[in-house]
This record gives sequence, structure tokens and C-alpha cells, in this order.
Amino acid sequence: MQPVTLYTTPICPYCIAAKRLLDSKGISYTDIDVMADPSKRQEMMQRAGRHTVPQIWVGETHVGGCDELHALERAGKLDPLLADA
Repeated sequence: MQPVTLYTTPICPYCIAAKRLLDSKGISYTDIDVMADPSKRQEMMQRAGRHTVPQIWVGETHVGGCDELHALERAGKLDPLLADA
């Protein structure tokens, strides 16, 4: 199982929706709160090239945000990505 990392804020509805999808699949993830630690927002922007949350990685693959995560799920591509080792 690939490690999953999310950069989020606690007040973002898209962050909550992305975590809800992962929770429903029983996927554990590392949740980095960029509101609590501004240096993590800088880290996220350097890694993703984006300033919006959530930003989601599965392993070294940058998935993008909540919409992209749900699109992978709808296309049946999220489970294979998570399982890819």
C-alpha cells in the first residue's frame, strides 16, 4: 500500500470530503495542517506548485485536489494507484 499524504486545513470542506473518501476506503494517511504550520504551506506550494488545499499525494504521485481524487475513484483508478508498490 502506497503512503498517502494530504496537505489540508481544518475548515476546508474539500479537505474534509477528500479525507471522508479515504476514510470510507479504510486508507490511512498523513494529514499535514498548513493552517497550524505556515512553513508546511510553503512546503506544499513547492511540492505541488499550487496554493490551494487539499493537495494530495499517493506515494510520489501528486494526485492534485479533492476533485482529482474523486475523479480517480469514479474512473476506478484510485485503488490500483493506492496498491501500486
